[in-house]
Amino acid sequence: MKQVSFDDIHSVAATFAAQEGVVSGQVVKITANGQVGPCSDNDAFCGVALSGAPFVGVQVKGFVTVKATGSIALGYTKVCANGQGGVKAGGSREYLVVETDSTAGTAVLYL
Repeated sequence: MKQVSFDDIHSVAATFAAQEGVVSGQVVKITANGQVGPCSDNDAFCGVALSGAPFVGVQVKGFVTVKATGSIALGYTKVCANGQGGVKAGGSREYLVVETDSTAGTAVLYL
């Protein structure tokens, strides 16, 4: 049983127009004025889609659970998109990673 939950702490979401292919739970990037789209491998991301197209709520701040591949260090660490809707270690932007679960393939980070 999990004893600590970071769900929705400091959560802030904004509404964007969504490119085709945006689905709930994936990391997204800004693709045009007021528009987000799916991330490619190694992209920096602006947040996590909370719904699907044609308009999408995007969590842009706060703790969020995302799909993750590979080993991601805890603490402030560089994380980028993995091209499959989730994240992986790498890139140039640091996030606070407070939890990883290699069995579930997830990480909890602060945007």
